[in-house]
Amino acid sequence: MVFSSLEFLFLFLPVSLLIHFLCPVRWRNTAILAVSLIFYGWGEPIYVFLMVATIVADYLFGFAVSKNADNAKAKKNWLIAAVVFNLLLLGFFKYADFIIENLSAIPIFSGLSPIGIRLPIGISFYTFQALSYVIDVYRGEANVQKNIASFGAYITLFPQLIAGPIVRYHDIDLQLSSRSITVDRVAQGFRRFICGLAKKVLLANSAYAMWSYYTAMPDGTRTVVGAWLGIAWFSAYIYFDFSGYSDMAIGLGKVLGFDFAENFNYPYISKSITDFWRRWHISLSTWFREYVYIPLGGNRCSSQKMFFNLFVTWLLTGIWHGASWNYVVWGLYFFALLVIEKAFLGKLLKKLPSFLSHSYALFFIAIGWLIFAFEDSSAGLSYLGSMFGVGASAFVDAGDGYEIVRSFATAAIMCFAAVPQTKAMLSAFFRRRSFGIYAENAVCVSLLLICTAFLVDSTFNPFLYFRF
Repeated sequence: MVFSSLEFLFLFLPVSLLIHFLCPVRWRNTAILAVSLIFYGWGEPIYVFLMVATIVADYLFGFAVSKNADNAKAKKNWLIAAVVFNLLLLGFFKYADFIIENLSAIPIFSGLSPIGIRLPIGISFYTFQALSYVIDVYRGEANVQKNIASFGAYITLFPQLIAGPIVRYHDIDLQLSSRSITVDRVAQGFRRFICGLAKKVLLANSAYAMWSYYTAMPDGTRTVVGAWLGIAWFSAYIYFDFSGYSDMAIGLGKVLGFDFAENFNYPYISKSITDFWRRWHISLSTWFREYVYIPLGGNRCSSQKMFFNLFVTWLLTGIWHGASWNYVVWGLYFFALLVIEKAFLGKLLKKLPSFLSHSYALFFIAIGWLIFAFEDSSAGLSYLGSMFGVGASAFVDAGDGYEIVRSFATAAIMCFAAVPQTKAMLSAFFRRRSFGIYAENAVCVSLLLICTAFLVDSTFNPFLYFRF
């Protein structure tokens, strides 16, 4: 079940919130755990057992680590056991077939065949949250959670269960035991949720339809301009799709009394790749920095060691995104760009006019999304070639002009929605008027009605990060 579905909006969400608010405060974490397991099992009932096993195992690992706080060796061994357990589960379900398919290309393993395992939804996200708990207890950054229902609520919290943002345990520890729920916070949460829903339904879905139009063109029929328009639409799609879901998650978290950290900060205004990765999928970048990059030594070491630390971090970042070689290449692509910026280019970019540094960032971000989008390397290379005139039918044609005119209004709205100035202007407009809060609520209700109409009228509702 996804947030941008009628079942969620008008069945699951009202019922789950009613249960939550009717429960005594001391039972609310148990209620969250129960409805979250139902939410997760809606589409994949069998994997609820895997989720429960993860909860129980990491709850016990946390206890073992805490109990051996004075025994450094035993504490470390329990941490290693927890890491191995979680990564083995993730590795088996997400990467077993990928490994088998690659091994089968070697003659001595030619008899191997894929197992055909279906990927549990959101396993990459909740596995990282489970690891965060055990590591935080090991480091002494959080107390062991004695209530298994509260721990289970942390792992399964339905607002961010299947697509993040990834919540580190020490950021939410105190909120599990005590959190504030007021009418104002609930209203803020619903407004944030509806804005995220509109991003997803009205903008992301439209962008994906345009991306699909350009990728459906046979090789040799796509123009140079058409290829660039296509990747621009994909860039818009992946941003509004994922940031929209994050907005919905943050909003629902606020309704339930939780404060989740921001996951996006207008990444397409970046003037370098380094800046981009401070703004894009912040919770994932933070997780890898806190639990991989810094423990390896971070940047407090020699340049060679720092580059090695970056290599490991970005290799793992690529692998985390999916069991396909294009994700590995994607991770190493950004590793190479970050190394170049750290070595010399970063200082040069700061001296360039903003237009040039911004254009540089958008160009390489777009190439990165091309790598990300195509699991079929031959199709990806063909598309890349058409962007630079290799195999393109022409530089531009009448069809491109028609699509530009037809989608101009949608593209303009997306451009405005992707910059912080628009939010600042709207906030100022609503704050300066006595009826501002009523106008803001009216806009949100209107957006909800429009999104509902779109969902009723169409079954086209793709969500990219759902599979991670």
